[in-house]
Amino acid sequence: MNHSLNSDSATVDQPVPPVKTEQIQSENDALIERVNEQITMGTFEVSDHVLKQLVEGLGDPRGLVRLRFAETLGEIGEVATPFLLDALANHSNVVVRRAAAKTLTIIADPKAVPNLLYAFLNDEDTVVRGSSVGALARTGEAAVPSLLEVLASNQPEDIKGHAAWALAFIGSEAADYLYKALNDASVDVRCAVIGALGHVAQEQSDEKSCSLLVSALTDPEALIRTEAAAALGQVNYLPAVPHLILALQDTDLDVRKAAINSLGKIGDRTALEPLQALLDDEQQVVRVLAKLAIGQIERQAEADDW
Repeated sequence: MNHSLNSDSATVDQPVPPVKTEQIQSENDALIERVNEQITMGTFEVSDHVLKQLVEGLGDPRGLVRLRFAETLGEIGEVATPFLLDALANHSNVVVRRAAAKTLTIIADPKAVPNLLYAFLNDEDTVVRGSSVGALARTGEAAVPSLLEVLASNQPEDIKGHAAWALAFIGSEAADYLYKALNDASVDVRCAVIGALGHVAQEQSDEKSCSLLVSALTDPEALIRTEAAAALGQVNYLPAVPHLILALQDTDLDVRKAAINSLGKIGDRTALEPLQALLDDEQQVVRVLAKLAIGQIERQAEADDW
């Protein structure tokens, strides 16, 4: 998901003669030096002309120079947002569009959400799309409703996967939305919410998030139960152990596998007997995972007794 600003190759409609390229680079160097000096001295005055020049500098063929332009625009802040959004939507040079999205990641202006969403869903370039969803993730709470809408839509799976990643990245900032969305009719929304709640619970030991994950172990959809069981292992939530033990009898194999793995990670000894009973299970994968989980718990017990 993360793309370095110096990883892009310059893309323009027509080849640029070497002499003109050198001239452009020299002008860019002078511009960025002048603006940064003014910012340092506290004498920089924002103007549309200079902001447009700085955005054009994002198309410089030198990656480190593009990075300097992005950092400078990031330091200037939200006043640069409209110019970056215009470049993101309309610039013919894909390098500028890519760098504009990455610069918006630095600024994290909530006003950019609709435009970033459009670029994420519609730009023909995969780097622009990926950088746009990265900027949405950095924007935080303001982007959550849009991301949930994407998850509830008929978008391709890769788009929904990126949206789910962004939602998890936002984490605790999105908690109130996540609590409500757990009852959404869309399985994709609920699945993404479970993953994000796991991040929230890890971030701040959130009791409500942990309780919701436990409740999701009885969701009608096996995919949701699987995600919940896996998330509880990552959170290492001890009160979930009895519920995970019940999940060992789930009708869905993936749920059972996730519950076994999570019990091994949590390491509570009360899970030993139920796991040992699975050593004779008809499914080989269950027997193998149960043996591994038992080993994890026993090692943890030895460490605790030392």
